[in-house]
Amino acid sequence: MPNDNQPSFSRSRRWRIGLDLVARTVLVCAVVVMANFLGAQFFRRFYLSSQTRIHLSSRTVSVLHSLTNRVTVTLYYDQKDDFYPDVVALLNEYCAANPKISVRTVDYVRDAGAAEKVKEKYKLNSASDKNLIIFDADNGLPQIRPGNGLVQYGPEGISKDKKIEFGPVAFNGEEMFTSMLVALENARPFKAYFLQGRGEPSLTDSGQAGYLKFASVLREYNVDVQPLALLGDSDVPDDCNLLIIAGPTEPLSELELQKIHKYLAQGGRLFALFNYASRTRPTGLEDILAQDWGVNVAADVVRDLNNTTSSSGSDVDVNKFSQHPVVNPLTQSVLQMILPRPVRRLDLNNPPPDAPQVTELAFSGDSSTLVDDATEPPRSYPLMAAVEQKNTAGVVNPRGTTRMVITGDSIFLDNLVIEGGANRDFLGYAVNWLLDRPQLVGGIGPRRVSGFRLLMTKAQQREVRWVLLGALPGAVLLFGGLVWLVRRK
Repeated sequence: MPNDNQPSFSRSRRWRIGLDLVARTVLVCAVVVMANFLGAQFFRRFYLSSQTRIHLSSRTVSVLHSLTNRVTVTLYYDQKDDFYPDVVALLNEYCAANPKISVRTVDYVRDAGAAEKVKEKYKLNSASDKNLIIFDADNGLPQIRPGNGLVQYGPEGISKDKKIEFGPVAFNGEEMFTSMLVALENARPFKAYFLQGRGEPSLTDSGQAGYLKFASVLREYNVDVQPLALLGDSDVPDDCNLLIIAGPTEPLSELELQKIHKYLAQGGRLFALFNYASRTRPTGLEDILAQDWGVNVAADVVRDLNNTTSSSGSDVDVNKFSQHPVVNPLTQSVLQMILPRPVRRLDLNNPPPDAPQVTELAFSGDSSTLVDDATEPPRSYPLMAAVEQKNTAGVVNPRGTTRMVITGDSIFLDNLVIEGGANRDFLGYAVNWLLDRPQLVGGIGPRRVSGFRLLMTKAQQREVRWVLLGALPGAVLLFGGLVWLVRRK
């Protein structure tokens, strides 16, 4: 008879089983670790929807690859915002391109405790501090941008009653995020001076004709802009990286023109914006640009009735561009200009070898006319130009290489019109080219926002309502009744 007290397994067999279990567990864990390692190093991403497919530009990829510091991105955001998923999806692409970037979300609506910590850390004391994107690195000042600058609004279609409907048409997230990364790597902002005293708009004016939004866009690109009056013996400051002259309505004095001429001769950067108000009272800048730099700002106004949205034809929708870093990202966009003046390149018969290079940037439609000169036949007119003066061999200008952007309109960048079309984007591209920041110019453009609309008649809406409220619940009840009858039998 067998002994009931005899163990089922001997001690040696129990040890073999235990070691086998440990070995199998270690083997499984090793396979899991290796699979995760290989998956993190060699992965392929698939998109279930074309709407979520995001391709970073080559410029953004180069900026991300050159990033050496760890960057923490804080989304101080309401997660129910319509564009919050787009912001997260784009930042995930940044994280995938460089693991030194990490993202966290603080919902200020639902997580009051975490929101208070963010407000205390970044000194967010204003009631308007909502939906913010914060880039923070160990060695730089944090970059904070409002989320309302991510979306560009414009005409998106025609309603049934023949009215233009406005809505989101472009998402500028990549341009903003890349500029914030560049600003983190360059802690000291560029310095721009805005000429005042001759009827120019004010940088602090929040009215329709003011330039408050203009100044805010420059600060988003890490450019500190300050007003400047060229009075007395004061010249253009030595730390001036960019001189802005926007819409003067009164002639500049001879002393002011001499200082501007000296600044440009030293390799200065100029952003000059004219408008229709000064065509009968020349500011004096026109002569400097024509004589020294080969640019003619004509004393007239362009009207393009085939590309306008106003009944008076005062605005011009510009969609023809040349090949230049300032306008290359705008090839599929539209600029909305108001009563623009022609800005032509002067062709010299025998230009010197060191002549400045002038490029006409944007043009009106082929059937455009001039308001004051009726003898000119309808044709396309240039409305802005870019100038670049290469340094002569062996000569080094104290301020670098002279660059200029001249436009025939200044109103299209005021508080009222800057949000129209791609005007805000043009401002960013022009300033970044003038400051020689190619990583923020080429290859980065707004991503189009595709809208979908479901149109149904009242009869179709009634049918859908009956299906949702009657047919679907009725089908569930019927199926449940049949199951009950079968089980009862």
